[in-house]
Amino acid sequence: MGRMIKVLVVDDSSVVRQTMTEILESDPSIEVIDTASDPYIAVDKIRKVKPDVITLDVEMPRMDGVTFLHKIMSQHPIPVVMCSSLTEDGAETTLRALEYGAVDIITKPKIGVQRFLEESQIRICDSVKAASQAKLSLLPAGKTHREPSKKLTADAMLAPPTGKAMIRTTEKIVAVGASTGGTEALRIFLEGMPSDAPGIAVVQHMPENFTKAFSKRLDSLCSIGVKEAENGDTILRGRALIAPGNKHMLIKRSGARYYVEVKEGPLVSRHRPSVDVLFRSAAEYAGGNSIGVIMTGMGDDGARGMLEMKQTGAFNIAQDEKSCIVFGMPNEAIKLGAVDAVLPLQSIAGTVLKECSK
Repeated sequence: MGRMIKVLVVDDSSVVRQTMTEILESDPSIEVIDTASDPYIAVDKIRKVKPDVITLDVEMPRMDGVTFLHKIMSQHPIPVVMCSSLTEDGAETTLRALEYGAVDIITKPKIGVQRFLEESQIRICDSVKAASQAKLSLLPAGKTHREPSKKLTADAMLAPPTGKAMIRTTEKIVAVGASTGGTEALRIFLEGMPSDAPGIAVVQHMPENFTKAFSKRLDSLCSIGVKEAENGDTILRGRALIAPGNKHMLIKRSGARYYVEVKEGPLVSRHRPSVDVLFRSAAEYAGGNSIGVIMTGMGDDGARGMLEMKQTGAFNIAQDEKSCIVFGMPNEAIKLGAVDAVLPLQSIAGTVLKECSK
């Protein structure tokens, strides 16, 4: 048994503070050392108890969570998990929190819905554990809101494809999985893609409603189009489809067309959407026509699916330890022998393009 993870819960609702405490303490490796009803009280408690992780409500009186997060990250960084209600408006604000250095987003547990509470428990405890392992040096430390900058195309990395590869009957497609720290990693990866990049299917562990706002945000920053996937969407050149939070996404094929199936189902490898589900479907329907990419995140979701992709002829890439916020998922895939190349985040897009043009 390792050292206990000490958590400070900050929320203006006493019911949420109590529920969060019960949920977190159901895990033997987590201890809630204190709670606070607003950021001013929290500051005092942070000084006294030095938590390993803070869970922070997005909407609070006196000072909102994002402003407080900004202060924490610029003064004395501690891993922060943002706790948000399931509203569309809340999603925008919470995504900004990730850009300011929050490690992850969880949604407030719905009190009294048994299945939801059980799944909430898994997600909330896993997020806090992942946060406790996060490399703070890689998180954006209280930086200011970033507007879309001039985007380098992949020409900076390699010459454009000759088009000879188009003779093959099927396009190459790219399947990507990420978790903790993945929102920034995906942004860097997708910003490296030129407008005619191969079609991309992405599973990022994220609650429902957030994936839509996240997709829109990426769409505004990238040369390729980015959208939250809907059932039946075609995987097209120049577009990335992001699995909607709380639904699994599978790659399917009809003739030469690849498309996605978005569906309900149980948590797989503790997640929904699950990277294992995406990768297994890529192995089944795309095989050697696919490239797998596994990025920062805790746990082992995606490792087995990636091995299945490799066994059917895919080329697989894992993000290296140095550039990962949490080197869990890539490490598990590497240990299974599922990976062909281990690369720093900045090199992944260029290598994917090279492999696709072969």
